[in-house]
Amino acid sequence: MSATRLLVLGVVRGLGTAHGYLLHTELASWEAEGWINIKWGSIYHGLRQLAKLGLLEATTHDEWPGRTDYQLTEAGETEFFRLLRDALRRADHRPDVLAAGLALMPALERAELVGLFRERLAALESNAEELRGNLEQRRQLDRHAHLRELTVLRAHTAQGDAEWTRLLLQRLERGDYRLADDEPRPA
Repeated sequence: MSATRLLVLGVVRGLGTAHGYLLHTELASWEAEGWINIKWGSIYHGLRQLAKLGLLEATTHDEWPGRTDYQLTEAGETEFFRLLRDALRRADHRPDVLAAGLALMPALERAELVGLFRERLAALESNAEELRGNLEQRRQLDRHAHLRELTVLRAHTAQGDAEWTRLLLQRLERGDYRLADDEPRPA
């Protein structure tokens, strides 16, 4: 999965209508450069590709030569939610995909979000247990004993991810963060 695809769809969805510069400005306001490697060219390429796939509708303006505005299509809305759910439930994604999912998680309702993170936690715990079992098998191998450290690192990473997910679940369950089904706040 591409974190860029998820972010482009999500930001266009959030803004309603967006062009490349606006999309870049919005991501910069999120300080996205710190958690995803996204370039100007990636944004414009992503917008054009998603329009070719029918996930975005492109509109050009005669009064602004070279500017194209984009809106999510019904297929784009479906794809956005598919990618978002997948980014949050799976334990085997790159960190930038999870980061994109976290940035866009307010689009989901609390109960669904809790369910997705429970799935992620179960996968992480299963992965950590499997890696611990692999460590026992690696102990028997003398020739490449140093490679055991790769499994140790992966096991610790899975355990740390599981602990973070448990804490996030606690925050979500006590009502932290505004989500799609929360009451609007008074002005």
